[in-house]
Amino acid sequence: GTMTTPPTIDPAAVLWSAPPAERAGRPLLVLLHGYGSNERDLFSLTSHLPTEPVIAALRAPLTPPWPGQGYSWYAIEGLNGRDPGALTASAEAVLAWADEHATDAASIAFLGFSQGGAMSLQLLRLAPERVAFAVNLSGYAAGGELPGDEVLAATRPPVFWARGALDEVIPQSAIEHTAAWLPEHSDLSGRIYPGLDHAVSLEVLADLRNFLALRYAPKGS
Repeated sequence: GTMTTPPTIDPAAVLWSAPPAERAGRPLLVLLHGYGSNERDLFSLTSHLPTEPVIAALRAPLTPPWPGQGYSWYAIEGLNGRDPGALTASAEAVLAWADEHATDAASIAFLGFSQGGAMSLQLLRLAPERVAFAVNLSGYAAGGELPGDEVLAATRPPVFWARGALDEVIPQSAIEHTAAWLPEHSDLSGRIYPGLDHAVSLEVLADLRNFLALRYAPKGS
């Protein structure tokens, strides 16, 4: 086959909640949007999130096939749909971005919706020693095994997983795998929201804010 260029994150497309001079030494929370969306989507939630972390919203590196809109982290259609290898390639691109643009952060964590939720968990698996926690909104854990999985089984980092009871976008097999995998590899805060489809609600945001407040509470308080 043809050699594909590894995906890269465009630093010029990143939306930041703070200017460069106000980022050093603060925790960083990276937002990862869903399929066919863009960096502005989740950045609009910033007003609902705690003020302790610097927030950076990334633009996914791929464009869905025409006539699709926006950007994607990996293909969901065709022979290579939901390929864990493609997920890993994009997660490695995010880590490479962090190596260059987030070296002075006190900690780094990932919050993603749908595809971005799968990404946040994949990032945790690829770099368990670097990622403080992950938030998976309406997403799933990819299949396969990664070297970091053994570390996660031992360290159990915090993960928040929210999903709507009426969500029909994520395949049931992926939900079942995630429901089995997350409790064994994380300190899981999970909730199913009755009446919610593939979306984020005010109820989800309230629970998310509580989860994040615990993560960013001053030590010893």
